[in-house]
Amino acid sequence: MAQIPYLDVQKLSKRFGAQILFDEISFSIAEGQHVGLIAKNGTGKSTLLSILTGKEGYESGSIIYRNDLRVSCLEQSPKFNPEESVLDACFNHKGDPDKVLKAKQILTTLKITDLNQPMGQLSGGQQKRVALANVLILEPDLLILDEPTNHLDLEMIEWLEGFLARGNKTLLMVTHDRYFLDNVCNIILELDDRTIYTYRGNYSFYLEKRQERIANTKAEIARANNLYRTELEWMRRQPQARGHKARYREEAFYELQAKALQRIEERQIRLKASNVYIGSKIFECQYVSKAFDEKVILKDFYYNFARFEKMGIVGNNGTGKSTFIKMLLGLVKPDDGKFDIGETVRFGYFSQDGLKFRDDQKVIDIITDIADYIDLGGGRHMTASQFLNYFLFTPEMQHNYVAKLSGGEKRKLYLCTVLMRNPNFLILDEPTNDLDIQTLQILEEYLQDFPGCVIVVSHDRYFMDKVVDHLLVFQGEGQVKDFPGNYTQFRDYQALKSKELVEDNKTKEKKTTTQRDYHNETRKRMSYKEKREYEMLTADIEKLTNEIATMEEQLCSGTLEIDQLTEISKQLPKKKDELDEKELRWLELSELE
Repeated sequence: MAQIPYLDVQKLSKRFGAQILFDEISFSIAEGQHVGLIAKNGTGKSTLLSILTGKEGYESGSIIYRNDLRVSCLEQSPKFNPEESVLDACFNHKGDPDKVLKAKQILTTLKITDLNQPMGQLSGGQQKRVALANVLILEPDLLILDEPTNHLDLEMIEWLEGFLARGNKTLLMVTHDRYFLDNVCNIILELDDRTIYTYRGNYSFYLEKRQERIANTKAEIARANNLYRTELEWMRRQPQARGHKARYREEAFYELQAKALQRIEERQIRLKASNVYIGSKIFECQYVSKAFDEKVILKDFYYNFARFEKMGIVGNNGTGKSTFIKMLLGLVKPDDGKFDIGETVRFGYFSQDGLKFRDDQKVIDIITDIADYIDLGGGRHMTASQFLNYFLFTPEMQHNYVAKLSGGEKRKLYLCTVLMRNPNFLILDEPTNDLDIQTLQILEEYLQDFPGCVIVVSHDRYFMDKVVDHLLVFQGEGQVKDFPGNYTQFRDYQALKSKELVEDNKTKEKKTTTQRDYHNETRKRMSYKEKREYEMLTADIEKLTNEIATMEEQLCSGTLEIDQLTEISKQLPKKKDELDEKELRWLELSELE
């Protein structure tokens, strides 16, 4: 008997006015599947998730969940009561000690440590992390995630990747993080031209099979064009009054015409901003220091930025990446030192906060207010309309008002306003947030060919690997590591250093054991002092064992206040470590005669 799917969608259609988002799409999700949903900005990804979670209606079709299925959804912009605490916002199981401990563990991993802090005091990114912790703690049958990696640093993303990949979880997610899709998902759904396509593999498999699908579609269109020319000639020769048989052929002709006129949207060119000039002096960071109260961001940091360098900046949240950029741009003053910037440098800054557009502005007007064309050098120009089209704003979309754009399309428009100014030094702070994968590929190509300087702060590992050749790694407490290579090379380097450290520790441990064995062989009897130590260790071990048992019993009682729970959770590992040390020493002494 076939297994009933967790979710079964049949012939689902949705439109906004005259715009059809999707037309009679069908797909299903079975237990244990990790499904990634891919589509261009503005084509209905988030709308589809809203429909599946009952927040939005649809024109026709059916959505069937298995009976008693528990579904949880992580939204892009979760809403909380600003007065409730992190713990209250996170879940409603205060009496369940297992849930409390799991909540504390996940929140700590996501760098949320004060469970009593009001939600209103948290940043938008921190609130998104609390919402993520909430859905993970609930352990639903089906977990729906809308951009789960936004506002996570690279360490958190790698943890979440491992967490979701383990076990028999069932997932449906929208994300632009291609390494995340590759490492977590085993099904890819692509929403393209109002139709949905299913690929039974990860992101790498999808890329391969998508190219095959496009090639097959092109071949079908070519065949349809050849036949269309023959049928068009037949249609022109027919008299006005046709028989029954001819009408069937006429209907078939119009179907053929629709196929022949179909177009596959693919860019055949790479945009090269070859008229950008930048001098030999870029900037020199001269022994810069910066701190906020007790938190040190930089300490006597020196760096001389090279011409044409493409640098990535990585590090955990709160280590000072964005502050470094703002100091470079003159938006924040360093406490000591200075940034000496070359005379020819023209910055183009893409910030996390974005740019606010008026809803009554047209897309094309926003760009032409900056410039009517962009100079590509060699007498070549690209008009504002052509530039927008390159970044997937069709001629029709260019005359839309901002009010009609999706969040991702607004971010893409903001990016176009930065690039249209023709800067020679691009500084991009989290540019990949909310952009679709096709736009990311275009931006990657643009930056690879960009003849100026680039600094990128991003949590998107795939993007960083494609664009940068050098890293500044912000390690906290004012420490910055200069690494020649991309992000994957840096992680390989870290793994190698960790392996060397483990092997070094094993060698030291082996040496210590050998020395201990020799010591034991040469001296078999306990001294009076060692006998006293042995007796005291026996009493200490019994006492510690009882204390640990009591603490573990308290943790499982469900009667502790959160402050008590937090304190015991801190002390318990220390007690266990102390017990391990004393037991090891007791064993050493017990072997003496």
